Amino acid sequence: MKKTNQVIQEKIVGATGGITGAASILGSWQVCHNACLGIIALLSLIGITVVGMPLLFLTKLAVPFWIAAVILLSITVGFYLKKKCISKNLIMLNSGLIIAGIPFQSLQKFSVFFWVTGGALASIAIGFFIKERRKRK
Repeated sequence: MKKTNQVIQEKIVGATGGITGAASILGSWQVCHNACLGIIALLSLIGITVVGMPLLFLTKLAVPFWIAAVILLSITVGFYLKKKCISKNLIMLNSGLIIAGIPFQSLQKFSVFFWVTGGALASIAIGFFIKERRKRK
């Protein structure tokens, strides 16, 4: 019984980490812009012409998505500090994505710094994850 509860808790925590990463990506204007362009390109392949940006409304939601990602990451870090049941690499990857996707207009002049820092953190986490996988084999 105790193992089943622990497995369920670990799955919930893992899902929370995944949601954190997804929300942080949604917070990034450039990703949203590229997704919009991709949708326009796909629609044009089937003969539908779109003028403007069909997902422009998501730019108004970038800050709330980013704040939700930070809150979920905080919960995940809390679980990690309390139970040590979450991958450090997952937390590092999500932190990097959140840093890279900072959506505040007043900080846009520092966006390259955030992209480099967040990208480096995410890349290091991916490298550690790959290293762990190879070590297990």
